[in-house]
Amino acid sequence: YDFSAMVKEKKEVDLMTGTSEGPGIRIGGKKPPIIIGSGPAGLFAAYELARHGDCPVVLERGCKIEERTRQVASFWQTGKLNGESNVQFGEGGAGTFSDGKLNTLTKDRFGRQKEVLRILHEAGAPRDILYEAKPHIGTDLLRNVVVHLREEMIRMGAEFHFQTRVERFILNGRQVRGVETNRGRFYADQVVLAIGHSARDTFFSLHEQGIPMEQKAFAVGLRIIHPQPLINASQYGSGDPVSLPAASYKLVTHAKDGRGVYSFCMCPGGFVVNASSEEGRLTVNGMSEHLRASGYANSAIVLTVGKEDFPEEGVLSGVSFQRELEERAFRIGGGKIPVESYGVFLRNVLSSEKCNEEELREQSAGIPESAFRGEAVFGKVHQILPPALNVALCEGVQQFGKKIRGFDSSEALLAGVEGRTSSPVRITRDESLQSVFAKGLYPCGEGAGYAGGIMSAAVDGIKVAEAVALYK
Repeated sequence: YDFSAMVKEKKEVDLMTGTSEGPGIRIGGKKPPIIIGSGPAGLFAAYELARHGDCPVVLERGCKIEERTRQVASFWQTGKLNGESNVQFGEGGAGTFSDGKLNTLTKDRFGRQKEVLRILHEAGAPRDILYEAKPHIGTDLLRNVVVHLREEMIRMGAEFHFQTRVERFILNGRQVRGVETNRGRFYADQVVLAIGHSARDTFFSLHEQGIPMEQKAFAVGLRIIHPQPLINASQYGSGDPVSLPAASYKLVTHAKDGRGVYSFCMCPGGFVVNASSEEGRLTVNGMSEHLRASGYANSAIVLTVGKEDFPEEGVLSGVSFQRELEERAFRIGGGKIPVESYGVFLRNVLSSEKCNEEELREQSAGIPESAFRGEAVFGKVHQILPPALNVALCEGVQQFGKKIRGFDSSEALLAGVEGRTSSPVRITRDESLQSVFAKGLYPCGEGAGYAGGIMSAAVDGIKVAEAVALYK
């Protein structure tokens, strides 16, 4: 991969097609570009720009990874949430507290994925990510990698401003001129919007300022937890060989109503974590360390949802739907992760004979603390999702039980809600990767609706960096 060659090739194409002075092409930008967000998309956009002398200014609403890690650990112990620096917000983005998976289904015609792996390895990631079919770093190692990336970018001339939340965009007509933040104004003719899928306040701010976006289908569901040996036995055969790594799985089916049901962000030897970022709302995610040695496997089992599932209308109705589910989860668990055995869940969803309170307590096995990060309690998980989604989820798990023996065991645990699988909106951009409304504004990565996961977000960050360099 050659960044300079990619930019040069695009310039030559623009000249041949006569578009170098056309819509979306700006001449003469001199101020350093601003990058909003330091998740994978923002970091890799900033890295490529810094490496080629553009000295980007990175604005991050959360804290540096060192402080953020302490804040998240405190939240998991005490339940006291920092709304600006948490599992979703802060240096490294939401992927910092995940499995650190680096595989993607997207093609790599131009070598950008190899570039991402090379940069991560040079920053301290294990060498095996360069050749494994399903590379992963692990949350424990990924944190140090993020620190090394930041230090290298600062050495190359980049600036980082933490605890700096963007509140509005400075526009001159349909041209971006900078941003207003809680720490003052920053001016630039090019702004990369790499905010992540949980920056709901920014979605609303963009909408209020007339930045075009569209509703996007996404998925919601619950996390299912099994003993890791059960998954190993299915994938490797009997005997649970200790010489092999914790086994993973990928499952897909359709419910009777045609809705897609599939596993998402499967974490071998991992933890279910409280991934909340808003007071009074609770969401979960999966996370693994490099060794994947918790003894438990977990994965989200999610269902596709669209505007027909949302009680409200409008481009941001998906956000309202997410919040409603997260508020239910928070109430059911009293602010802690609500957990229910699959057997209890199944009976309450599909049987006419519901479990009473005493039966709920009796039928739910003990909660294994080593499978969670953040306090977990038994609760009526079957009351989180709408009834139609509960039925589809049960049908999906029953189908998965035919592929992995014991997957649909009544002793499996369900925790919820998993509501942040991807962005509920897409911030529309044109062929130059700029907003269709505000020139100089580059929607980027997962929050803008153009990626899903660490690798695809990082690759989109590199693509946007190429566009910024082309049109500066």
